[in-house]
Amino acid sequence: MITYEQIQKANEGMTGIDFKGKNYVMVNSRVTAFRKLFPEGFIITDMISHDGGICVMQAKVGYYQDGNPVTLGTGMAFEKQDSTYINKTSYIENCETSAVGRALGFLALGSDDSICSAEELVNAITNQQETEPPKPAPAKPVKQDAPATVEAQKKVPAANPVQAYINNEMAFMSQRLEISDRKEMREKFAQMRKALIEGGVIPDIPADKITMEQAKQMIEAMYANFFTDGEKK
Repeated sequence: MITYEQIQKANEGMTGIDFKGKNYVMVNSRVTAFRKLFPEGFIITDMISHDGGICVMQAKVGYYQDGNPVTLGTGMAFEKQDSTYINKTSYIENCETSAVGRALGFLALGSDDSICSAEELVNAITNQQETEPPKPAPAKPVKQDAPATVEAQKKVPAANPVQAYINNEMAFMSQRLEISDRKEMREKFAQMRKALIEGGVIPDIPADKITMEQAKQMIEAMYANFFTDGEKK
């Protein structure tokens, strides 16, 4: 039997995205931790329904005992084909990934802060940005005669959905390229981006100035230029 202490140890060093003070772990990190605990365990996905561009997946994770499957966790996920730019071509794959991430999350792998995976978080943020109307500009603050307190002057860094989206796609690319080291993944991504800029495919924009739409165009250009099938699987 696997103990909770062993699960906690497997959780150490997991890759995730920090969003509003919570760490959302990548699904591939959860899968790696599961394989450390159960080298011969199973991860089974089943398409519950697929109709009208809407996909529902279920995932089961567990191990075999005397030849019989022992299920340790299950997860469900729902994706709509045109809900995000990436979902136009990869909503089934995203749905399967989310279901696996949730099943492993219920097994307590990478779920200290949230059952939701980093991939689910990015999809939710992207979908919200594409469906919500733009918010009106805030009114100018009234000038205060007295200086603000030290606590009021402290600024909490805002979450960066664009960087979260790029990190998510980098994780997918690293799986396609069989890259496991985070530094190597970032170097490969930088090389790809440089090649696209020099080839005139995408403009040279500082990383902290890239908008969500520009990030999507850059990622799609990478898939089209650096993978033989031109899209994420």
